[in-house]
Amino acid sequence: MALAVCLLFDRRSDRAIRALWDRIEQRGVASLRSHTHGRHVPHLSYAVLRQWDQAAIAQALSGNGSGAAVELSFDGVGVFRRGRIWLVAGVSADVAQRQQRVVDLVTATGADLHKHYRPGVWLPHCSLAPRATLAQLPDVVATVMDVLPLRVTLDHAALVDSSTGTVNPLPVLP
Repeated sequence: MALAVCLLFDRRSDRAIRALWDRIEQRGVASLRSHTHGRHVPHLSYAVLRQWDQAAIAQALSGNGSGAAVELSFDGVGVFRRGRIWLVAGVSADVAQRQQRVVDLVTATGADLHKHYRPGVWLPHCSLAPRATLAQLPDVVATVMDVLPLRVTLDHAALVDSSTGTVNPLPVLP
């Protein structure tokens, strides 16, 4: 399917996102917790790749990162096509520059970047419900609005294979 270069949440933030997934599931809507293989982790993707050489990607990213944690505030709910509901985050110029750097590094390896992750097109988000129906939208939004704003910290990174849920930690935070 795809390989994503992801920022991962610190323990407190990870628990908060997983609790939100659980609350959405309790409303009868499938969240990312139960989607496909059920091994998804809360994350924010810098890049999603459709073709790649994983060793080359890991090598390209291994020495490129500030190591500084990313602080975000999720303040809204968004909906992509096919019912993907997600948390909306505002990002600083630093985060946008980090994403640009990651894209430059991974595409230099020959990887095929998904069009929605091109700098200037990329919408930073955290997925909640991947296939909600229009009828389920009010329940999901009501559930999310109960916890917003949600301030989070992303303090480590990984390459995540979406087809298996395999998480391969990166040595630095891009």
